[in-house]
Amino acid sequence: MEIALTRRRTPLLIAGLLLATTATAQRGVDVARTYRQQHAAAILRDFVTLLTYPNRASDTQDIERAATYIRDQLRSVGVTSELLRVDGAAPIVYGELMVKGARRTLGIYVHYDGQPVDPSQWAHPPFEPTLYTAAMEAGGRPRPLPLEGEAVDPEWRIYARSAGDDKAPIAALLPVLKAFREAGVTPSSNLIFFFDGEEEAGSPHLGQYMRRYSKRLDRVDIWLFFDGPSHPSGRPQITFGVRGAMGLEVTVYGATRNLHSGHYGNWAPDTPALLARLLASMKNDEGQVTIDGWYDTAEPIGDEERAALRNIPDHDAALKRELGIVWSEGRPATLAERLLLPALTIRGLTSANTGALAANVIPSTAVASLGIRLVQGNDPAHMRYLVVRHIRKQGYHVVSEDPDLKTRLEHPRIAKVTGGGWTPAARTSMRNPFAKQVIRATTEAANRAYGDGALIIIPGMGGTLPLYLFTDVAGKPAIIVPVANHDNNQHAANENLRIANLWYAIDLYAALLTMEQ
Repeated sequence: MEIALTRRRTPLLIAGLLLATTATAQRGVDVARTYRQQHAAAILRDFVTLLTYPNRASDTQDIERAATYIRDQLRSVGVTSELLRVDGAAPIVYGELMVKGARRTLGIYVHYDGQPVDPSQWAHPPFEPTLYTAAMEAGGRPRPLPLEGEAVDPEWRIYARSAGDDKAPIAALLPVLKAFREAGVTPSSNLIFFFDGEEEAGSPHLGQYMRRYSKRLDRVDIWLFFDGPSHPSGRPQITFGVRGAMGLEVTVYGATRNLHSGHYGNWAPDTPALLARLLASMKNDEGQVTIDGWYDTAEPIGDEERAALRNIPDHDAALKRELGIVWSEGRPATLAERLLLPALTIRGLTSANTGALAANVIPSTAVASLGIRLVQGNDPAHMRYLVVRHIRKQGYHVVSEDPDLKTRLEHPRIAKVTGGGWTPAARTSMRNPFAKQVIRATTEAANRAYGDGALIIIPGMGGTLPLYLFTDVAGKPAIIVPVANHDNNQHAANENLRIANLWYAIDLYAALLTMEQ
């Protein structure tokens, strides 16, 4: 009899717990949104203050001041926070918010460093944030920061370095945590904050940090990367992987010195033409890489990822119009499909000069910098081998250092291949149970902010983040949850953030921090 009663009550108990969790999640989002509506001007001013801190990873004094400020801001909203250190590296801003009874721990990765700046290319000094009434190219004009209680237009934009990449998540997390603290809302997960100060420099010390502080990080069940832009259509997106990156440099050789083209043209090897033919042999007219075996090791995607691809809106035509192009490589494959394949691009070419500096010479060398984007399944060493093997098949003797005269006289065509530093690709399966929880919470936040069906789920994005350290090395799932507007000019001059995207970030983070367990 006692067993029967227990069995009857168990579904009711579970249902009650689920309802309580759902109510907490809904209350958390409502609390954060109400707080934002009541303190919009103050949130904006706090964001501006954060943006005034220069954050170039190479400037140790600047990065130290920025890290200290962020640490103190986390402490002010109830997060136990400190600066973690390893020799010769920018500090990690680390924080913990432990929740009694929580059965899940979220790791939140943000980077607080930014790209280098050339102030001469900016409309305003990059660390003097300037508020505009709209995007510059749309006719926006500078305006003063709003006063307390003054309405904030969601189409305003803040221009400053790292406005979109990647201080916006910090500016959105802080008011969410403050709102929760004031209203007594408890997150549904333990929270680990891990803010990187070297991401834009390739995160060279991140692995060392993760090994040194592995006992703290082992508690994390899933990592959320708060970085990146929204979909090119402007709709919110969530991404489950990134491509890796590798760079190679190829140098071809002609004569031992530059030659007068009048005296030697039509006779001496034309090094730029040699390089052009070699590069052209690597891709066909449709943009497909013709290096043998190039696509063979790309890992197939699962059923969930294929379904996500089918549900991505067809935005390619609009994107082509925006970019002024009429065709795309690999057509008719979509951009999202092409991002799941390894890419080969020419990052730069060097051989003598052009324009006013052009001279009548046949240059002794011609150099190409190759960019390789890796996908899940690609071994960087193997991909490098494929490139070298292809160059050999074109009749080149491949070396790793400048050839001496003896080598030059023994081989008609010589190519030097250098480089090969890499960051591998990484991807989290959509089948992961924690990933499914994140999908549900993000979908609800996106629907609320943009309307039903707004969220776009992407199996993999084209850029590179140190995701593999979390997925492959630490063995934890990791998902990218972007919030910045797609036209935020990240890495370029006049970087900016649309205020509506900051408001969406607040909604989203409130939903994620209180999502069902």
